[in-house]
Amino acid sequence: MGRKGGIFRYGDGVDKLLMFFGTLGCIGDGLMTPLNMFILSSLIDDYGGASNDNNSFTNSIVDKYSLRLLYVAIGVGISACIGGICWTRSAERQTSRIRMEYLKSVLRQEVSFFDKQDGSSSTSFQVVSTISADAHSIQDAIAEKIPNCIAHLSTFIFGLILAFYLSWRLALASVPFSLGFVIPGVAFGKLLMIQGMKMKDAYGVAGSVAEQAISSIRTVYSYVGENETLKRFSIGLEESLNLGVKQGLTKGLLLGSMGMIYVSWAFQSWAGSVLVANRGESGGRVFISALCVVLGGLSCMSALPNISFIVEATTAAARIFELIDRVPQIDSEDGKGKILAYVRGDIEFKEVTFIYPSRRDVQVLQDFSLKVKAGKTVAIVGGSGSGKSTVISLLERFYDPIKGDIFLDGHKIKRLQLKWLRSQMGLVNQEPVLFATSIKENILFGKEGASIKMVVEAAKAANAHEFVASLPDGYDTHVGQFGFQLSGGQKQRIAIARALIKDPKILLLDEATSALDAQSERIVQEALDQASQGRTTIIVAHRLSTIRRADKIVVVESGKIVESGSHDDLMCKTDEEGGVYFKMVKLQQSTANNEGPSSPYLPNETRSYMRRGYNMPRSPYVATSSWQNSPASSFTPAISASYAPTIHTCSYYGSDDEYLENFSHPSPSTWRLLQMNAPEWKIALLGCLGAVTFGVLQPLYAFCLGSVVSAYTSNDISKIKSEIKIYSIVFLSIGVTSFIANLLQHYNFAKMGEKLTKRIREMVLSNLLTFEVGWYDRDENTSAAVCARLSTEARMVRSLVGDRMSLLLQVFVSASTAFVLALIVAWRVAIVLISIQPLLIASFYSRSVLMKRMSERSQKAQSEGSQLASEAVINHRTITAFSSQDRMLDLFAETQKGPRKENIRQSLLSGAGLFCSQFLTTAAIALTYWYGGRLMNRKLLTSKHLFQVFFLLMSTGKNIADTGSMTSDLARGSSAVASVFAILDRKTEIEPENSEGIKVIKVLKGKIELKNVFFYYPSRPDQAIFQGMNLKIESGKTVALVGQSGSGKSTIIGLIERFYDPIKGQVLIDDRDIKSYNLKSLRSQIALVSQEPTLFAGSIRENIIYGKEEATESEIKKAAIRANAHEFISAMEDGYETYCGERGVQLSGGQRQRIALARAILKNPTILLLDEATSALDSVSENLVQEALEKMMMSRTSVVVAHRLSTIQKADTIAVIKNGKVVEQGSHSQLLALGNNGSYYGLMKLQSGHSPYR
Repeated sequence: MGRKGGIFRYGDGVDKLLMFFGTLGCIGDGLMTPLNMFILSSLIDDYGGASNDNNSFTNSIVDKYSLRLLYVAIGVGISACIGGICWTRSAERQTSRIRMEYLKSVLRQEVSFFDKQDGSSSTSFQVVSTISADAHSIQDAIAEKIPNCIAHLSTFIFGLILAFYLSWRLALASVPFSLGFVIPGVAFGKLLMIQGMKMKDAYGVAGSVAEQAISSIRTVYSYVGENETLKRFSIGLEESLNLGVKQGLTKGLLLGSMGMIYVSWAFQSWAGSVLVANRGESGGRVFISALCVVLGGLSCMSALPNISFIVEATTAAARIFELIDRVPQIDSEDGKGKILAYVRGDIEFKEVTFIYPSRRDVQVLQDFSLKVKAGKTVAIVGGSGSGKSTVISLLERFYDPIKGDIFLDGHKIKRLQLKWLRSQMGLVNQEPVLFATSIKENILFGKEGASIKMVVEAAKAANAHEFVASLPDGYDTHVGQFGFQLSGGQKQRIAIARALIKDPKILLLDEATSALDAQSERIVQEALDQASQGRTTIIVAHRLSTIRRADKIVVVESGKIVESGSHDDLMCKTDEEGGVYFKMVKLQQSTANNEGPSSPYLPNETRSYMRRGYNMPRSPYVATSSWQNSPASSFTPAISASYAPTIHTCSYYGSDDEYLENFSHPSPSTWRLLQMNAPEWKIALLGCLGAVTFGVLQPLYAFCLGSVVSAYTSNDISKIKSEIKIYSIVFLSIGVTSFIANLLQHYNFAKMGEKLTKRIREMVLSNLLTFEVGWYDRDENTSAAVCARLSTEARMVRSLVGDRMSLLLQVFVSASTAFVLALIVAWRVAIVLISIQPLLIASFYSRSVLMKRMSERSQKAQSEGSQLASEAVINHRTITAFSSQDRMLDLFAETQKGPRKENIRQSLLSGAGLFCSQFLTTAAIALTYWYGGRLMNRKLLTSKHLFQVFFLLMSTGKNIADTGSMTSDLARGSSAVASVFAILDRKTEIEPENSEGIKVIKVLKGKIELKNVFFYYPSRPDQAIFQGMNLKIESGKTVALVGQSGSGKSTIIGLIERFYDPIKGQVLIDDRDIKSYNLKSLRSQIALVSQEPTLFAGSIRENIIYGKEEATESEIKKAAIRANAHEFISAMEDGYETYCGERGVQLSGGQRQRIALARAILKNPTILLLDEATSALDSVSENLVQEALEKMMMSRTSVVVAHRLSTIQKADTIAVIKNGKVVEQGSHSQLLALGNNGSYYGLMKLQSGHSPYR
């Protein structure tokens, strides 16, 4: 297939054959116009001569020409059909190969390839959009653009040859005039494309504002940031609006310059009259020669837009092939390297120095040396960013060290075969990555082709068999995307089973239990203890209590080992001797009393949060590991769903219609859309005036053409000259008028459309920002889907108003003028021609609509593939670690079967559609002249009237057909309008700006009460969270909520913020039902700090003042100092103006958390809600954040959700929640006094006594 080979690089022999026949078909298709013209050149002379010589014109002449035209119709129809079928089929075959090769190459790349976060082609979003958008543009180019281009060029070349053959003098004189409309057309067309690209980029700014707000909707609501978001969105749209208006002006100039066609006719008809009168050339041949030059020029212009698409597809192909050809530095497909016959499991790091490729200024490991003996357990501990997780990454060969070597059983790992090396290791992360398939398939990712018996054994070893067996579908249970159907502990055990099925000699555990609650952690820890027996095990841990039994503990600081030894050895080193480990243990005991499992939003209770990834904590793993030093962190195997929405954009291509099916709204009224455009009525009038004027000009021009033909066939030379003189002046006037009319029409309609687009986008976002959180919990309302709608549907509405309406008005005026004029001139022929128009229109219409229906299905099927590719890229590390690239490719190949079947049907239908449209066009000409000729023989019609009606109605048919082929756009446009109105008309169930609600003017006292509350999540109505929950929180007090995962702790916070309303019962604040308040003013008194804080792309200052724009410099500083953040902010080069990156990726977990705290402090709330605010931090960061929290909680009503019981022992009241009810309430000492029977006592015991490493 050659290394380069352009866009057809993946075409095989069959494809070459298909393309060869397809090309022949397209050339035949393009011959339609030249062949028809050739027949008409003689026909005009014979028909025109009939009025001069009555006897020679007979029915046999009429039949001769009609049959010739019919033969052409059949030949051209068959050619077009073959062309359509062959190209469409070949396009699908080639693109599915390209998609496959591309994904294969992406999965083969080394991990550092995905670390770049600078928007380059290696980001996850780019990869996925390439597999859908770029591959689609290649398929589109091969299936449609290339064949169109060939057909138009065939018309152009053969048309020009025919023009010179019929009358070379006139052809020679006319060619420069064709250039007169081709050249400006090309120039303006290019300008139009450049502006189009700029517009796309311009919307990107506003689009990212909307995407961040929607994906972090809880933060926006909690800080009442709706107005600020809308303001930033509106400013972002300005640039897009100005570019759109400029584009309209360019389009007006482009189509206005086409008025040169009419000017060229002014010259050609005069030059032709000279040739006919003075040179004695035949009128028919001269006229057709002129017509061929004009049609040739137009064909050339029609071919040109296709070329830009083909160039675009070639560029896309070059981008794709560049990655396909990229050989990774660490190549998992490289079969070279040693394979050891027996692995003991001795590991040694020898003076290893390492820097992340994406962050060359930070040295992660410096001369790092470590020996791990076979079968022993070594734990690595240290602060955030010290380089702990990097050790595991280097061992897995995700990266290679800059200096130094790593050995396995005395062999350099660089010299071992990579796939084999990885097969000897089992990796378990803090946030396990599961794929959207069954439990069995997920475990099999660890070892291809393992038997079901091995799967069960691995599950038993991982303590997972019991819960899997209890599921209705057992091992065939589908885990959902990212495994959201399972709880954290269940996912973790399946991940362990996946690691164990390959019976690895080396087990790598990276924070494998830190994100679990006490009970899940105990079970998982048992499984890990069992798994590590007899294996070399390396554990990265924050919670020191979990690793006390390790054979050796290594303390890492700034990439160097500062201490190592067993737990007892290290505890003997007191402060005088350094004792880093000793200090860490003491620090953890003071802040977290031993240890405490932490959980990102609780698995059962809030799985709906996770499913969409809104405000979902990015894995605590990132905040705690040295990977956070590298932008790699966002693609760690521990990637959490918070990244999913931004990456899944691609899977929503073509999701408009699916989305609409979920609504039962009446079909949208265009009138309502126009009412929204009411402020621009003056602009609209000018646009309509332009459209109507241009619409009238076209039939006038066609009428004059018919008259010119008739004049040419006259025997009276003086009559020829005088008549043609008048028509030349008319043509000239039409040219000038058409330029002005086009300019008026397109500039004004564009202005109107752009203003409407901006207005709609603002209204839609404004309404979206009132919707209750439950709406965003639904699968179809992920941030990606909503943002795609905001971007594409608003644009569709713009094209509906700007382009479509102006075109419809123009065609309507043009068609009705032509019909009326034709009926006046010669009603008999006109009636026949008008009656066959519907057939012509129907053939074009059905073709485009059928094509749309077909492509819809194949796009749906394609979106499944994109979704899979997206998962594959996000989970690239897991796939790399388990060498599951082939497995992913098999799954991907499976998703391509649907589109292939669809494509076969599509190609046959497109062939049939092309046959009908091409056949009917020529057959209509044959019918016109056959019937007209018969009427002329009966003296019921003159040739002049026949020619006039023919030109009037043939061009009109083409115009209506073109508009007909645009119906798919209209259908899409109206479905977009429906979708837009569905959002605009939806009334939120929780109104944030209730005018009748009580506005909180004075400061609230902060008393909170939940009274007999019943609640379930709208997305999971079958799972009750609360059944009669009662809870009182006195003002100014701190209440801690504790309990198992899924007991409903975080739900209480959601209800206090009124993200949801209870199904039954009341939530009271200051003894008033929360529903009676104006929600925005209430939320301004409440601050929420969650486990994984949401920061927006902007400076640190902008993030701190979010929701409180008017804050002064001293207030910002004061808030930062109280949040223990001022020190690290001041140390940064740009201080408070430092850019945080999207979602704050430029900062570490602890830094993000403290900025979020500063934001909450600045708000000076009466009620403070803390949802696991420190669980994802390492000891040092946690200490700083905990200190800041305690300062902040003084004299405020505080509600704290915690897993780590040691962090809430100072709370005024602790409420233990079980099965959706408060089962115990009291202070720490009161609850402990209940002894063995108390739930709190049980939880404490579980947390302090569960670790086997004691």
